[in-house]
Amino acid sequence: MAATSLTPYARLPRAHARLHVLHSTVDAGGRAHWLLAGRSEVPGSVPANPADSAPDGMSDDVPYDALVVTVDGGSAHATELSAVTARNPRLDALPDGGFVVTDTARIQIFDALGRASWTLDPGGDVDHVLTDASGALWIAQGPAVRRLSLTGGVLGEVVALPGPVGTADFLSLNVGAHTAWAGTRTGLLEIRDGQPVTVRTGPVKGTHGLAVHGDRLALLGGHGYDHSRLVMCLLTETAAEPVAYGTLVLPDGGELGRRRLVNRGPRLYVQSEPYSEWCVLDLGH
Repeated sequence: MAATSLTPYARLPRAHARLHVLHSTVDAGGRAHWLLAGRSEVPGSVPANPADSAPDGMSDDVPYDALVVTVDGGSAHATELSAVTARNPRLDALPDGGFVVTDTARIQIFDALGRASWTLDPGGDVDHVLTDASGALWIAQGPAVRRLSLTGGVLGEVVALPGPVGTADFLSLNVGAHTAWAGTRTGLLEIRDGQPVTVRTGPVKGTHGLAVHGDRLALLGGHGYDHSRLVMCLLTETAAEPVAYGTLVLPDGGELGRRRLVNRGPRLYVQSEPYSEWCVLDLGH
């Protein structure tokens, strides 16, 4: 399979280009969001450039204000978040206009006006957090994938069992309209409400990108120089069978560098440094 080009999806408006991108995501409704702050306003964060570090003497315990810029099609708007506590934040958005900001082991919920509403303690380090269209939180943490309400109630839990797809963690999480997929180092879990979990073996070592449409599966990534490897698979009852190998490239044909990934059903969203633009690979088209 030849190189496959991503399609441009959403770009951070130029008016906010001087702010530091703390994190960015694409939510369950397809809206793109950037979490931004002044380059010296986030105490204790780990900046992409050491020169952007916060000044000496600032306490890591001091909450800070941040800005979320949302791009939805051709329109954009901003929401100010107050009293953010995450030092290495990961962002997601809720269908009611609120936001979720996750640190290593803490989840902070903000309402649509940007006010900190409450905090959840998931009980340990979190690998992945994605919201779904109902506003529930899907959390991949250690050997389990849990679906939580915004108040922390457990709506469902799946634990990776010992065996061919057993693992200590999940490398990838895809939350679609009706199904969630979790990728381990050696296989896949398909999670549907009210149905037994389907376990499949597959070529997923080191894979962090995962998109599914019907019986087709796209896997992105691998160890070392394989970070831009694209594997197309067909799903059977027990396995994801590879049918083609290739490379995923930027819309202009350039190589993927450091990147962020968001997996949403048939869509694999990819963002490369300097993290100002989202691109997409859509298996549904």
